[in-house]
Amino acid sequence: MSRRKRGELKVKPHLLNLFMCGSKSSVEVNQSATNNSSSASASASASASAASSGYAKQNSASTSYINSSSYGYGDLLHSRSSISSATSLSNIRQTLPHTPHLYDFSEISAATAGLQANPVSASSTSSSWRCTLRDQDVIVIRRKLRRPTTLPDLQRKLALISRSHHSSLCKLQGLSLSGNYLYLAYEYVVGVNLLLSLRSPRNPNFTILSKWLSRVQIAADVAHGLDYIHNSTGLGSDFVHNHIKCTSIIVTEPDLNAKICHFGTAELCGEVPDKAPSRFDRVGSGQLKFQGTRGYMAPEFQLSGTPTKQTDVYAFGVVLLELFSGGELLKYSVDEETGGFTRVSLIETAREALIGNSNSKLRHWVDKRLKDSYPVEVAEKMVKLAVDCVDEDPKKRPDMGLIVGSISKMYLESKSWADRMATPEDISVSLAPR
Repeated sequence: MSRRKRGELKVKPHLLNLFMCGSKSSVEVNQSATNNSSSASASASASASAASSGYAKQNSASTSYINSSSYGYGDLLHSRSSISSATSLSNIRQTLPHTPHLYDFSEISAATAGLQANPVSASSTSSSWRCTLRDQDVIVIRRKLRRPTTLPDLQRKLALISRSHHSSLCKLQGLSLSGNYLYLAYEYVVGVNLLLSLRSPRNPNFTILSKWLSRVQIAADVAHGLDYIHNSTGLGSDFVHNHIKCTSIIVTEPDLNAKICHFGTAELCGEVPDKAPSRFDRVGSGQLKFQGTRGYMAPEFQLSGTPTKQTDVYAFGVVLLELFSGGELLKYSVDEETGGFTRVSLIETAREALIGNSNSKLRHWVDKRLKDSYPVEVAEKMVKLAVDCVDEDPKKRPDMGLIVGSISKMYLESKSWADRMATPEDISVSLAPR
């Protein structure tokens, strides 16, 4: 049996294939390491790091969006033990359907019968229709452009947004531009919006979210989706949603999970300014004119009209309050003494429910359709979190990353409570005479 020369490195076939998967440079580095290294372990380390850098350099032109600064995979690409993981992740990423469609408006018009067939909703700010576009079941949403834009700019933003993939976000399939209106096509999701899930106009006493754990699951899904928008898209851009509300959240059937609609609308329609407004800009000017949903707008958004991550957190806090109280954001009650109407805010009633050491106020505030079947300690922490999110000072509101951690922990506590309270299945009852 021949003996290897000193400094010669014997590489196993599967490792050799791994190191040579990048480019010719990986082969040259391996040969150089074999001739110049005095230690087998040092030779392997140099070969691995050089091979990984060669692979990254060769592929940077064709897959620039999978670089270390964008997706946080830098540590993977610079680690010998993780080269195969980075390679497989990039391959999976390339196979995902992220190519958006730019529809001609004639396609939108034909699919919706001239914007007349299958209307889903209509309001002063947007309208939507369900239709089929290029063999895809979609919801087309019409919104007015808030700022002038160009088709190349829309293409750039659309390509960026369409690279985002998360199970709690409705996928944007494409768009069309006609005049001052943008037509956004999102995937159709079987389900009903969160508002109707909580308060059905036909039967106010019924809700499909009759279990505490199902509501915590909704809160967790929305939190994860919004955290992904703010912090985890990995696209080198700061995204905001600007439309977080109960009608923008779909409760899927039959699993009762949550999906956030309208992701990307704020950027594509020009609701997010390209530059931060100065304190001399007026809200009433044409550039900063804004629209929002009553009850979901943070105080600073009402003053500046500029959506931020903090204004998203405020709207998310309002959604949490609606989710666990089942009540309306604003309602009016008759004052028995004066005979006039008194305005009742859901935020104020939540703050009052947390005052004192007794849980009686909190139990009275939480949705009675849950029939007091929930862990009170977890409910108290959830309401406190929601109240923190709607703090008038945006600097005191928690970040979505912290919110996700808190709600995930509360979900585990709720799951443990539900398992303890479950009816035993291994007990049988016999009515036969003994």
